[in-house]
Amino acid sequence: MRLPGDKSISHRALIFGALATGTTRIRGLLEAEDVVNTARAVSALGAAAEKHGDVWEVKGRGPGGLRQPAGPLDFGNSGTGTRLMMGVVAGHPITVEMTGDASLSRRPMRRVLGPLMQMGLQVLEPGKETLPLTLRGCSDLIPIIYPLPVPSAQVKSAVLLAGLHAAGETTVIEHEATRDHTERMLRYFGADVRIVDKDGARYITVKGDAELSGRDIVVPGDPSSAAFLAAAALIVPGSDITIEGVLVNPTRTGLYTTLQEMGGDIAFLNEREEGGEPIADVRVRASELKGVRVPAERAPSMIDEYPVLAAISAFAKGTTQMDGLAELKVKESDRLQATATGLEVNGVSVRIDGDSLIVDGKQRMRGGGSVATHLDHRIAMAFLTAGLASDKPIVVDDTSMIATSFPEFQGMMETLGARFEEAPEQ
Repeated sequence: MRLPGDKSISHRALIFGALATGTTRIRGLLEAEDVVNTARAVSALGAAAEKHGDVWEVKGRGPGGLRQPAGPLDFGNSGTGTRLMMGVVAGHPITVEMTGDASLSRRPMRRVLGPLMQMGLQVLEPGKETLPLTLRGCSDLIPIIYPLPVPSAQVKSAVLLAGLHAAGETTVIEHEATRDHTERMLRYFGADVRIVDKDGARYITVKGDAELSGRDIVVPGDPSSAAFLAAAALIVPGSDITIEGVLVNPTRTGLYTTLQEMGGDIAFLNEREEGGEPIADVRVRASELKGVRVPAERAPSMIDEYPVLAAISAFAKGTTQMDGLAELKVKESDRLQATATGLEVNGVSVRIDGDSLIVDGKQRMRGGGSVATHLDHRIAMAFLTAGLASDKPIVVDDTSMIATSFPEFQGMMETLGARFEEAPEQ
């Protein structure tokens, strides 16, 4: 199987292409709703993003060259697109209204707005922290040194993007590693980035007044989407699949580490590097799984994969405890509670203890329950995946939002042998 492109890298490729001088050509861009909304946003800001054949081209405006949009920028369900674009807007003397769907409009923006306001971004609705928001940037931002209070690749990225437009050096300090796609891509586009590890922390510094040049990018397969195929292969007897060209950046492979610890037969084959990112073909075979404890420090490298890990933990022997999941409470839904409730209605013994999720695996899932997805694509896909091996089919209340990240999900699963059908009206 070959997956659609990685969502995180797709967002960044469009945004960096808009800030660069010249044309950026992107192959393998994920054409899901979240990413298409980012493409529309950069186009509205003057950096035309268009598809020609199988290649997306972005006509860059150069540093500080984006223009006032004619109307609001609608990011749909995408927290990544929204927060990264806040860092971009901060460095331009323009006023931008940002909007999103009902789910995104509940998500807090305080963590990213705080440092950007220190640098000079204005929020025209004082004290408001959720979309819709109207932001006013400026062309002479103040460089800052910003220790991340909690691990967040989105906040880090927004500050570094703003730092491109500051006079001097902007530094983000992180005490737990988060996704480093922004740092890698900044360098690939020609920015001056310095990374220093000292005293148990990582200092990421970007030099302002940067000049970026358009690049050719091949987007690797999305490991968060691959997670559902891999999980299905592990729990459906007799399965053996290879997923080609998957991103295996160490900041994104926590799930595979965990599944291997649980006894999963997972191998990285044909490892290589493209566009500054490591990729590999991932082979997964059905396996007998055992419960494990997943340490809190691993959470940033698998934060999107906990719902599907929790779902397949029911098929393991023994208890699986996942620690450090506070971030799940402020995702597209309260993913921690939504995951626990979904497991309970399908006969799994589960409990939440603070920021930990504890699943008692019995090597089977009864199924037969109806899962409330709360408009969350990963909750929907996690429980549909578990339904492939549960005693009775699992019903989810909505699948429309799956298109925000993995519109090919159902088709790919059916190619591998899955069967989906409309649930009868209750």
